[in-house]
This record gives sequence, C-alpha cells and structure tokens, in this order.
Amino acid sequence: MNTELLGQKPTRFGFGEGLVVLGERHDNVIVLGGDITGSVMTSLFKDKFPDRFFSIGIAEQNATTIATGLALSGKIPFFASYGAFCALRNADQLRISVAYNEANVKIGGGHAGISVGPDGATHQVLEEVAFLRTLPHMTMIVPADFEEAKKATIAMGEMVGPAYIRFGRSPVPMFTTADTPFELGKANVVMDGTDVALIANGALVWESILAAKELAKKGISARVVNVHTVKPFDYATVTAAARECGCIVTAEEHQVHGGLGGAVAECTGKNAPVPIEFVGVKDSFGGSGEPEELMVKFGLTWKEIYASALVAMERRDKGSSGVRAIKDVAAYAG
Repeated sequence: MNTELLGQKPTRFGFGEGLVVLGERHDNVIVLGGDITGSVMTSLFKDKFPDRFFSIGIAEQNATTIATGLALSGKIPFFASYGAFCALRNADQLRISVAYNEANVKIGGGHAGISVGPDGATHQVLEEVAFLRTLPHMTMIVPADFEEAKKATIAMGEMVGPAYIRFGRSPVPMFTTADTPFELGKANVVMDGTDVALIANGALVWESILAAKELAKKGISARVVNVHTVKPFDYATVTAAARECGCIVTAEEHQVHGGLGGAVAECTGKNAPVPIEFVGVKDSFGGSGEPEELMVKFGLTWKEIYASALVAMERRDKGSSGVRAIKDVAAYAG
C-alpha cells in the first residue's frame, strides 16, 4: 500500500464529491443543508441537483428528524453540518429518531477535531466518536484522507442503515489512491511490521506512517493499521496486530476516552491483552490557533506516536500489563 505523500486536500472535499457520485447513481439521494453548504461541501451536490437539495437552516435537530421522515419514506437522506452540532446538539434525535428506528439516515460531521483551527473550542468536536459508537445500529467512519473520504461517502450511501462520517476542514496529506482497497468495517494494514502496532484513523494515520518510518531508522518494525471504520469494528485485524506485535499505540484526533483507543482496548482486553499507549487529546477542550500549531500543542504528531511506541515496547519487554515502565513519554520525543 502506498505510503508516499501525494499532495494535500481536505477530507470535506471527498465528502462533497462522494455525494455527487451518489446523486448520479441514485435518484432517491436527498441532501439537507444547514446554511453552511460551502463549508461542508454539500454545495457540490446543490449545484448539480438543486431539486434534491433542501436548506433547513441552522436547525440541526429539525434537520435530523426531517431526514428520518425522508428515510422512512424510501429516500436516502444526507444531512451535513459541523460535527459539534449535528452529532451532539441533536444527540436525542440521533438516538431515538434515527438509531432506534434503524432509519437509513446519513450524517456528515464536518470541521471535526482540533484542526478546524481559529474556529475555537466550541466548534472543535472531540467527543462524538465516543458517543456515536455506542448507538445501536450506527455505522461510524473516520476517513484518513480525501480519496478515502470520497469512497467512504459513497459506501455509506449505498449501505442500508444509520451512518455517520467524520471529516475535517483543513487540508491533510493524501496517500491513498483510487486503487487502495476500502471496505466498511475492514481495517487496512498500511505498513506491515512485527515490533509494535500503530493503530490510527483520520489525520493521525499519516502521522503514524511518519512515526513508523522514523522507527525503522532505529531498526524497529512498526505495523500501521488504518481503522477508518470505528463501528462496525474490525476485531480480527486488531487482534492479529496485538498478538503478532505484542504492544500497541492508538492515535486519533479525538479525546483519548471512548474513541478509537477505547475500542482497541475493549478488543484487546478480551482477545489479546497487551500494553497500549494512547495518543489523543487528554481530557481537554480545544482552542484557537492555526491547525498545525494546535496539533503540536495537543500532542497529535508523529513525535508523540514515535515516543509512545518506545514506551509500549519497553512495557512489553518488561512484562508490564498495566503500569507504565516509563512515565514521561516526552522524554522519548527528542
């Protein structure tokens, strides 16, 4: 699988282009907007299929219930807004109207994570993966780059059932191609390795690739696993990584509690207990700043993944199952 940089583009563009493909394939695809069509790229669908686009205004809860009615009437409705609002402001509607009814509603959560930048903490959703993966029947997707976001959008539109896709505002590295395999619920092994498994999604997959390349300079073989679908979760691939590598680092642009790291811990705790280190936001809201500055400030770069890999391996080699062998991860960051 490719691990070279192919350019940079926001994942929201992949979402928008995926909607257009769905609109061309299926006449019953409907898109609802919340006055920010240009920000979440639903404007691409609106321009091509104006008769199948409806602006609901800044009313996320209302839009979600409208989408539910459309779904129960045989349409395939997408509603997209900032993830902070369409995931959490309308939590009750997602839980009861959508998930309880197993309605075929698709939600696009834009501007996710801290890489929104200057929009600040109120718009930087860092908790929605933890919430959404607990909802029965809900599919939860966190694509790594533009191409994967496009494929994921098409896939969620062609599956039956509630689904949510998380995407960002700022450009992120592109490394997947049109030929890169993508299947909902199936993690991709981006780089093979046997010494430590770096399990990531979203923008942190690329950072994990960079960390793996740096670890290789020290003779350490790191496996990079892209878990683009948090639910349904690929237990087989993650369990194999735990058993074959003996230790894990998870990395995500999300709170360390309850998201990808939580899913990996649940999986390995049952199937293959190994030392795990967690790279993510540490029980904090975001802040204002340029995306690159915030990723550094909150410790979401390859350096933290690299450092955590060394800690995880030392814990494994010392036979530690629950206590850190080294408490200061930053000591390894160089």
